[in-house]
Amino acid sequence: MRPVRLMKVFVTRRIPPEGSAALARAADCEVEQWDSDEPIPSKDLERGVAGAHGLLCLLSDRIDKKLLDAAGANLKVISTISVGVDHLALDEIKKRGIRVGYTPDVLTDATAELAVSLLLTTCRRLPEAIEEVKNGGWTSWKPLWMCGYGLTQSTVGIIGLGRIGQAIARCLKPFGVQRLLYTGRQPRPQEAEEFQAEFVSTHQLAAESDFIVVACSLTPATRGLCNKDFFQQMKKTAVFVNISRGEVVDQDDLYQALASGQIAAAGLDVTTPEPLPTNHPLLTLKNCVILPHIGSATHRTRNTMSLLAANNLLAGLRGEPMPSELKL
Repeated sequence: MRPVRLMKVFVTRRIPPEGSAALARAADCEVEQWDSDEPIPSKDLERGVAGAHGLLCLLSDRIDKKLLDAAGANLKVISTISVGVDHLALDEIKKRGIRVGYTPDVLTDATAELAVSLLLTTCRRLPEAIEEVKNGGWTSWKPLWMCGYGLTQSTVGIIGLGRIGQAIARCLKPFGVQRLLYTGRQPRPQEAEEFQAEFVSTHQLAAESDFIVVACSLTPATRGLCNKDFFQQMKKTAVFVNISRGEVVDQDDLYQALASGQIAAAGLDVTTPEPLPTNHPLLTLKNCVILPHIGSATHRTRNTMSLLAANNLLAGLRGEPMPSELKL
């Protein structure tokens, strides 16, 4: 009897336990993993993926033509633990007939929670307040000290009313937001009806919103969307939050807007690059809160993402329908 030939799977990082367990149970696969929480160097990635039938990767792994060439003709499936796919050379992947799995929906609520947390943290100046407690700046109660901006009776603008944008709007409703604006490629009247949200131009959203949350995908149309012109249209009291992709924002223009008082504050869960260098000018500003891309970072969500990514990979290798396949 001839031995069964195992399919080679390469995993670019340590992943949460539910995904790892699913791969370990796959008797038809031989799994190799970069056994670290840190990114795999490109040369090691090229060596690891050589001859692989399946690749399980992260948003921080650049899957380009050079890597696909290194993988060779065996590669049939790429599964990414992410909703975003801007790290994948999709045209090249499609040309080679490689199937792609991704993880939409399962991180929507966690990311929306983080967006609202970041918005509240930024507009109520929580990092500054915590620092004042630690450094002795808290001397007594003062009527005008550490005042920020509240959500009640405010206007909130959401750029991108997709799954995450809608979840953010849903989370914000109990705060007494008076008016909700949104912009995107086209109106979404059915989705907007739940929130009585108004579809407006990007210019109108910038000009009329007290709080702006960016939740759109990174596309050629949204790259650099939030730039000098955008920030100049915003109110001086407005707060800007980005939980989408760093490249949607021109960070030099954002720094100037914050440093000059053109806008009140900003909260970022995504930057360009990631990680942001510790000497970056934005990190010198008290009115800029920056988080290390933790939108989906709950134990439950990350486990669910890793399991879905593993199941996508295994289904693709076996020629079965994937739970979440990106149609190319």
